[in-house]
Amino acid sequence: MNHKPWQSIFDTYNIHEHDFSKSPFILTAEQIKKATAHFTSTTEREVRVLCKQDTRESRPQVFVDNNLFILPIKNGVYTILQGEGYIDIPEITTDATIYKSKLDFELETSQIGNSEMQHLDFAYASSLVRSFLEDESLVLTIRGRKYTPKFEFYAGKHKQLITTESVQTEVDAGYEGRNQIVLTVRRCDRSQKFCN
Repeated sequence: MNHKPWQSIFDTYNIHEHDFSKSPFILTAEQIKKATAHFTSTTEREVRVLCKQDTRESRPQVFVDNNLFILPIKNGVYTILQGEGYIDIPEITTDATIYKSKLDFELETSQIGNSEMQHLDFAYASSLVRSFLEDESLVLTIRGRKYTPKFEFYAGKHKQLITTESVQTEVDAGYEGRNQIVLTVRRCDRSQKFCN
């Protein structure tokens, strides 16, 4: 959870004293590196690891205690905000539906291996993606690591507009149709070793 490195970062830059009701706190990768240079473990110094707080539970204690969350806003620049930065994904309670591939032949290569990408490709090739989303115009157009274009947004109750540009994202598969763009990304629970 990296509690100690984040405590060091907060102490070094007096983040405890910051008035989050007025503005977020901007923090750079260089500042994080300086504040954690005395730690011996790579996971306690690695900016990428320290700033990866994908769930409420993965936040360091200082974030939990102060109701904070962190977002990247530029390559090497982060913003710390107060409030609720997470959304609960509703649990699926309906029964599973058996899907029959729309292909009139069996894909032999889809049976070799057992990777996430292989399952996504099979879902697309068998028209499962189009059927589920009720959009026959969807085609696979994007996947892999990309950098975001510049965009602006409000987060929670903050009145200040947040500008984000050139933040690295990873899309497992992206589909574009006449009227929509659909992105699939995975959410992993490393403690229980599953992804969805």
